[in-house]
Amino acid sequence: MPDVDATAEATFRSSSFSGGGDCVEVAIGTDDVRVRDSKNRARAPLIFSRTAWEGFVAATRMGEFRSA
Repeated sequence: MPDVDATAEATFRSSSFSGGGDCVEVAIGTDDVRVRDSKNRARAPLIFSRTAWEGFVAATRMGEFRSA
């Protein structure tokens, strides 16, 4: 896990598919990726390494998380 301050300023963005509604927001940094709930922005974000995040995104694109 990267050694970062979870409260440090980050530029979060949400998916264009969310329509501005309830969703997660992502801030991609140099060494880490932060994910937070758009309904509770005061809560500390989850922090992932760039490698872990890129693996998650690749698996999602390949459909590995689709339900039967």
